[in-house]
Amino acid sequence: MAMPLFFFFFFFFIGVSHQQPFLNSGEQESVYQVLDSINSAIPWRTLFSDDLCNSPPHGVVCDYFTEFNTTTNDSSTSETFHITELSFGYVSDFTPNPPCSENSTLSPLLFTSFKYLRKLFFYKCFNSTPVSVPNVSAIAVSNLEELVFIENPGFMGSLNSLVTNLSSLKRVVLIGNGVYGEIPSGVGDLINLEELTLSRNRLSGKMPNELGKLKNLKVLDLSLNSFDGEIPTTLSNLSELIKLDLSSNGFNGRIPESCKGLEKLEFLDLSFNSFGHFGVPLFLGEMVKLKEVYLSGNKFGGKIPNIWENLEGVLRIGFSGMDLEGSIPSTMAIHLKNLSYLGLDNNKLEGIVPMEFGVLPLLNEINLENNNLSGNVYFPEKFGQKLKLGGNPKLKLFKKKTLERPYSAAIVGIGSSSSSSSSSSSSSSTKVFIVPSMVVNVFIGLLVLLYF
Repeated sequence: MAMPLFFFFFFFFIGVSHQQPFLNSGEQESVYQVLDSINSAIPWRTLFSDDLCNSPPHGVVCDYFTEFNTTTNDSSTSETFHITELSFGYVSDFTPNPPCSENSTLSPLLFTSFKYLRKLFFYKCFNSTPVSVPNVSAIAVSNLEELVFIENPGFMGSLNSLVTNLSSLKRVVLIGNGVYGEIPSGVGDLINLEELTLSRNRLSGKMPNELGKLKNLKVLDLSLNSFDGEIPTTLSNLSELIKLDLSSNGFNGRIPESCKGLEKLEFLDLSFNSFGHFGVPLFLGEMVKLKEVYLSGNKFGGKIPNIWENLEGVLRIGFSGMDLEGSIPSTMAIHLKNLSYLGLDNNKLEGIVPMEFGVLPLLNEINLENNNLSGNVYFPEKFGQKLKLGGNPKLKLFKKKTLERPYSAAIVGIGSSSSSSSSSSSSSSTKVFIVPSMVVNVFIGLLVLLYF
């Protein structure tokens, strides 16, 4: 009997000394008040009466912490939970965050009561009721890494208070809100920032030089605002940048050639600004990681340059409405083997459409409307309505179920057939006989029969 009793007390004391960590009552009460500010019609305290870290609503995330006891002289520790993520606004059945009401408000407790908060997320919470960017000069969430407000037109104010004392921020995503004013120079102090997305707000002014200090930045998206002025040369310091989207603003002048230093850039969208009459930037040919490039709506003018040799990874090109003239270089089709979309509409292009475009394996959408193109053009039927050639009265389309080369080079010594544009202007005196594919196949078949 003594032995079982010993084990009973042993495991009892082990259990007592390793009690389940819990969220302290003050932090739990702050969560309840924040939930009430988001949607007071839901009885949060009744539905989630237990410890919020043991059975929380979706969107409330806790982490386990071991803290040293500073009130005693010994080195004892305590184990507890703290709130690290708060996400509000129903996104989908897969992310059923606490739903917001029409009268949602932004509780100051979010910035003063959660010392360990790392992520704050709001989706479609502030629509009819305007809320202001809080004054966070006495901020408690110094560990905040992600600040995300998406589709909250009632979320207003400037960015000044949001970039003060938030040096831990890694992601700032403010999309479709009512934030206005300029980007403060203090943004350069957010040295840990990896993403700055400010799309579809009411921001204006010039892009601050201090953005060039953000050496860890991978995504910069300022699209659909009212920015103006020139792109600062300091932008070339962002050597880790993967995505740059400045579309639909009022940027002007020349695109700095120093931008060729953005060697990791995969996505570039400068469309619908006021860049003008300097031609398509030649340094694009040095951005070998590019996958998507959009320059539409800027009056660059000039010809399409032959810069495609090292850009085999490019998937999509948007060069619409750019006052481009001259012919479409066949080198685009020769080198851009992974191209899936090409937009060259509403320019002043002339001449033939290179046949090589018709045999690109991944190309499924091409828009050449409203140019001065001429001659015959061959495309497979797979394009359907995604082949747009209208507004070129001298252009004649031929469609085939599958597009194959109509002739085979059957004479020894011919390595490749030239393009239609180059063959027509050839002055070589050597006569080369090109034999139709069907004749070649019949001839080979007869040889096989005679051999056997």
